[in-house]
Formats: sequence, C-alpha cells, structure tokens
Amino acid sequence: MKNLIKFELQKILTKRFTMISIAAVLLLSFVLSYATFHNMYAFDGKSNEGKGRTAIEIDKSVAEKYEGVLTDEKMQQIMTDFKPTHDLHGMNAQYLYQNAIQSSAFARFSDMKGNWNGASVSDLFGNEEIKIGYVNGWLNTSQNIAKVLISLSLVIILIITPIFSDEYSGVDNIILTSKYGKTKCATAKIIASILSALFITILIVAFHLILAFVLYGKEGLNCSILFAPQEFVEGYIPFNLTCGTVLKYQIILALSGVISVTGITLILSAICKSQMIAFAVSAAIYVVPIILPIPETSSLYRIIVLMPLYHLQYISIMSVEQMKNSILYAIWAIPIAIILITFGIVVSRRVFAKHQVS
Repeated sequence: MKNLIKFELQKILTKRFTMISIAAVLLLSFVLSYATFHNMYAFDGKSNEGKGRTAIEIDKSVAEKYEGVLTDEKMQQIMTDFKPTHDLHGMNAQYLYQNAIQSSAFARFSDMKGNWNGASVSDLFGNEEIKIGYVNGWLNTSQNIAKVLISLSLVIILIITPIFSDEYSGVDNIILTSKYGKTKCATAKIIASILSALFITILIVAFHLILAFVLYGKEGLNCSILFAPQEFVEGYIPFNLTCGTVLKYQIILALSGVISVTGITLILSAICKSQMIAFAVSAAIYVVPIILPIPETSSLYRIIVLMPLYHLQYISIMSVEQMKNSILYAIWAIPIAIILITFGIVVSRRVFAKHQVS
C-alpha cells in the first residue's frame, strides 16, 4: 500500500500542471507580500516619514512608546500627540492616517475634526483588556494569506479532479487494479489526494509566515486585533483576540477548508468521467455559497458560513456570534470538514469500484 500511495503522490505532484500551479501561487504570494510591504506608509507626527522598511520602523517605534494595556490616559495621550495641525478640508479625521497607532486611535476615539469624541476605553471595549502594539504587518499578512488560499483551493480542485475521472480507461489503472485490487487502488488515490492538498496548503501558508517574520518580526503577535488601523475597523473580527491567535485559527480553518474541498472533489471525480465536468461542478459548489444573497441576520447564514470557501476567507465565519460557552462559532468548521471528507472517501471508493474493470 505504501508504494501505491507513493506512486499516486508522484502522479499528482510531479505533473507539469501541478508544479507550474504551485510556482504560480508562490509567485502570487510573494508579489502580494512585497506589494503590501512596499506600500506601507508611516509618519511619526514630527519629522520622520517613509514607505516600506522605513515605515515599518517608524510604526514600531511609535507602537513601542504606547505599547501595553490600553487605558483612557494612554488613549488621550495618543489623541493629543497626533492631533491634526492643519486644515483637513472637510475630511473626517477618523480616516486620517499618519501611522498605525494613530489611525487605530482616531478610528475609534476621534470626532470629525480630530478631537476626542468623549468615548472611554470601557465604552468601546467593555471589560476587555486591550493590549496594543504594532499589529499592522501581521493583520495584512493574514488577509494576504486568505486571498491566496481562495485561489489556491481552485488549483487544488483542478489537481484532484483527474484522480478518478481521468483514469477510468487508463492502462496504468487497469494494471494496478489487477495487481492490488479495486479497494486498495481507490484508497491509495484518496490518501494521495488528501496528502497532496494538505502539503500544498501548508507550503503556501509557511511561505507567507516566513516572509512575514522576515519583513515584520514577531512584534504584535500578542497584541489585540481590536486596536488596529482604520482599514480593519469595518467588517473585521469583532472579538478580543491576539494576532497570533487569529493566525492559529486561520491555519486551522485553512486546513479544514482544504479537506472539505478535497472531499467534495473526490466525489465528483469519481462520479464524472469527464475531468472538466468534475472541475466545473466542484468549483460551482465551492464558489456559489459566497454569492448567495443571504443576510448575516438570517439563521440560514450560520449554515452557509460553514461551507469551505468561508473557512478559507476566515473573517466571516470568525465574526459569527460566539457560542454560549465562549467558543468561537468557527470551531464548527472542524466537524463539517470531517463529515465532508468522510462522505467523500466512502462515496468515491464505492463509485470508483463499480466503474473499475474486473
């Protein structure tokens, strides 16, 4: 069985299309990470400003000045230190960006003119302890990972769809079936598909995390995502988690999403003799849930958000209201993934075995 699994893995991972696809996704990952890094801007409110590496150093130095637990005194000090000294020409000061810390404070505690809006830390965050620091780099990295993984999942579907559908009439398949039997051949294909999908996903995520450590360092991993720049205020996760915790959840959701996608694709690969039909239907099942006009207030939304694409997009599923025991709703993605991959294994084995040549 080990040799059979190894053979199937080699067939998947050494295909020219697979290697080109992985290289393309790695290139996309690098371009996104570099563009994010290159476009970063920061001004310390005095004389230092810059982009790229300079901006990161400025942001880190400003964050170091105020790092720790956010208090009313610290918040008002930030508001005072970065109070606008020029005419904003009608622009809402909440959208003013000088650096990550200033933007984080103004987005929540500023009125239109840049003055304190009267809100206290407890007014906005209740009894939560908000630890502040440089989170900009890691939050952008997290969102870049999500963008790439959504594209990567379609690549994985393309890679896995031929596993059964392309081999109903293949000579290799007939020979292997005669030697090892229907069940072993199907099992090897399934295991190889799952391992390939997980390997590619882990490779891409690891690439992003290594780049992030090189570009941003480990600062901010233990800081709250609730005190983040303006771009993360609307539509981001509303719970008091650290950047490191968000990344851990995101990695778990990435793996659950990929496993779910693999389960669905295995079924369709076994059912459809045409690779293109298998891909089209798999991709449709994957994409359709996110374009359905279902409002977040609907009870149906809590079901739809458990579909694979939402695992990889991660923000929506992690923003659903927590369970009564304070466990994030996103944890339900794990049993969903187990159900889908189990269903995929059982159905694809049976269907493929029926089509096999005795």
